[in-house]
Amino acid sequence: MNPYVAQLTFTFLNILTWAIIARALLSWLPIDQSSPLYQLLFRVTEPIIDPFRRVMPRAGMIDLSPMMAILALLVMQQLVAMLVVPA
Repeated sequence: MNPYVAQLTFTFLNILTWAIIARALLSWLPIDQSSPLYQLLFRVTEPIIDPFRRVMPRAGMIDLSPMMAILALLVMQQLVAMLVVPA
């Protein structure tokens, strides 16, 4: 894999990871969900989180789907790293 493409992919996955973390943290605060920041985070992260939410049961009041989405993104980052630096 081209190292520049790999770095761009790795950076994109890292930004998505931080966006999911920001969305999870904002969900604990009394924030207006119609605010532009929240709407941007929702539009960017919902397509990633929603498939996990559909297959995972809720753990009481806690939604574990963002954590599973982050785990999947981290696995993808590791796969990209392995493609750049073969064993």
